[in-house]
Amino acid sequence: MASRMYEPWPVPVVTAVAGVLGDTAQGLTGREIGQLLAAVRVPEVEAGNKRDRLAGALLTQQERQQASNCVIAFITAAMAPVRYAQQPHVFSRRQDDLNEVLVHVGLRVNDEGKLAKGPAAATLSEATRHANSLRTELRRRSTHPDVLRYCTLEILAKNPFHASLEAVKSVAHRLRQLTGEDLDGARLVDAVLMPGQGTARVAVNANATGPELDEQKGLASLVKGLFSMYRNPAAHEPRLHRTVTDEELLELLTTLSMVHRRLDGARVTR
Repeated sequence: MASRMYEPWPVPVVTAVAGVLGDTAQGLTGREIGQLLAAVRVPEVEAGNKRDRLAGALLTQQERQQASNCVIAFITAAMAPVRYAQQPHVFSRRQDDLNEVLVHVGLRVNDEGKLAKGPAAATLSEATRHANSLRTELRRRSTHPDVLRYCTLEILAKNPFHASLEAVKSVAHRLRQLTGEDLDGARLVDAVLMPGQGTARVAVNANATGPELDEQKGLASLVKGLFSMYRNPAAHEPRLHRTVTDEELLELLTTLSMVHRRLDGARVTR
């Protein structure tokens, strides 16, 4: 895209790009930023942190040239696939995060790490929709953090099959953490979530009335069903014989998120 001069980008867009690539935890290192700025011939500026340093350098050069070519060149250099040969999930994360920003100027980072034309968005809701990122949709749905903690790497690797397996494991691990049990699968659910002669050990309500007991049993049955549908087959069948689409994964993670939110307010008896 850098064969001609392109219109300057709005300051908030350049700043947001710097926020992604200069993120404290997930972004480029300070040394990498310096090397890439030198590679695309953008002078450095003094700043207090990586994001401000990168944003300042790009905005100053953009103002000097009255063109966004320097920003385009930096993104292209930073997203060169060869840089991520050993960490493809890092590429996917940065690609998704950048695309949520670049949709505001009608661009996207493609799988070759280059900028390409894409749909433009004027609002945040349009940006979320056009970015077309599974992670974006999960954030929009306010997916429970305990679900995402177990399957983020698989989502970034665009591997719905293993993402579904790891996400379902999050419920079993949560139940073990809450109760100290070392059981697994249906035996674990029966021991801690299913009401027996009295109140369930992990009770999502008072377990005092018929409807409350039905609700408790329903949640226990749902969890056992999710184990049977996703964890057990995924653990024993080759991925070739078990396809999980992005749509199915979204539905599963939304359901698991609901389960975790019920566990958030549960009363636990050890």
